[in-house]
Amino acid sequence: MARKIRSFRVGKVSAFLRGRVWYLAYFENGRRCRPRVGPDREAARQLAAHTNAQLEVGAPTPLSFEPLSVEKVRERWLQYHEHVVRSSVATVNRYRTGTLHLLNFVRDVRPAVLAAHFQPAHAEEFAAYLRRIKVAPNGHRNAVKRPLRDKGVKYILEVCRSLFNYAAKRRHLPPYAENPFATIEIDRIPVEDAKPFVGFTDEQERTFLDTCDDWQFPIFATLLMTGMRPGELIHLLLPGDLDLHDGWIKVCNKPRLGWKVKTRTERAIPVLPELVQVLRSVVGDRSTGPVFLRRHLVEDGPPTLAALSADRLEHELQRRIDMQTPDVGGPVSRPAVQRVSDRLWYAMGAIKADTIRLEFKRLTASIGLPEVTAPKTLRHMFATALQDANVDPLIRNQLMGHAPAGAGTPGGGLSMTGVYTHSRPETVRRQLEQALRARPGIRAFAHRPTMAAARFQPARSA
Repeated sequence: MARKIRSFRVGKVSAFLRGRVWYLAYFENGRRCRPRVGPDREAARQLAAHTNAQLEVGAPTPLSFEPLSVEKVRERWLQYHEHVVRSSVATVNRYRTGTLHLLNFVRDVRPAVLAAHFQPAHAEEFAAYLRRIKVAPNGHRNAVKRPLRDKGVKYILEVCRSLFNYAAKRRHLPPYAENPFATIEIDRIPVEDAKPFVGFTDEQERTFLDTCDDWQFPIFATLLMTGMRPGELIHLLLPGDLDLHDGWIKVCNKPRLGWKVKTRTERAIPVLPELVQVLRSVVGDRSTGPVFLRRHLVEDGPPTLAALSADRLEHELQRRIDMQTPDVGGPVSRPAVQRVSDRLWYAMGAIKADTIRLEFKRLTASIGLPEVTAPKTLRHMFATALQDANVDPLIRNQLMGHAPAGAGTPGGGLSMTGVYTHSRPETVRRQLEQALRARPGIRAFAHRPTMAAARFQPARSA
């Protein structure tokens, strides 16, 4: 009777049978590896040959991976977005905050030494953990804490899913291991406690603008009539971003001045003649500097830096950056550069985004709408007005400055434009009536109401 083969060798790789399961044995990077293959001897032989070929050329073997802690993987992932992808400083900060919850979870609730030990069951437990914790909605340590909303939970889970996708691609997870967050079906989690959108009625819109003083009116009228983000408005720079002759506002990236559009998508927005007149009064005879200046500078006059051209401002920013103390072994960090850039814009006379938010809150409170607190409301109203007027969806997407479809940015295409668009009841009624009145069966209603009324009339007495 032939003896059963219990081991064989392919170059640098040995294979042996333990019970009914084949294992491989080899050294990779000075470390002994003994991965489990399965009961099929031919599959073990093929994998041994493949592994030996990879070892011969110094390439990673099919079953190799570099086990790292969740904390270390997170650190590398953030560095990847910081230095390779060059995500914005604000985006990296959001990623850092979102994944901090995961770090707290693996430290305090479900200790997992390695990312490879984090299983789908742990991901589900983490989702339940997010439902229990309370956070400060504005991130301030003294703010009143509340439970995370559904959108917040979904965002954190999506960020953690991206983190583990990175770990899988960089071979920090076992080969063929599934992303533990992929089993949750995050996209199917319903959003049931979203903060409702509260816009202005036509009368409230008129009252809001009538309540604005001479400094507030151009700012909020421009936001209302262009749909710009407040951050875009305060970074409009003369002369290139404002064309009052032809009636255009250009929202452009200014990387050499430390500012970029949120989606990096530049755009040009047509300006109504009425708004052109308002902007003429704002600019006056100025030809350089921010379009909108801080309140006291309107009377006192723009600062010296506002008279510099864009090229000279770029040199001034670089000079200020060069004066900073660089990080050990490298250049000045991007957050430090961002702080220097923000101070330069302020020295030029630009308005702070927080100032616009506070002024907006004071105005809405004064007209009896204290629950409307975000200037972004005006951007929502702009998108809704475009829908009311049946503006082409692609033009709406362009005017809102959302990333085009296929740009590789989450929320690209029309999906994010849809988030900002709200159907007013009167618009729903008008468009429904237009659709139904075009149907041929609507003509049957011309005489039906009379017949129905006759059916319910009381019988005549004999």
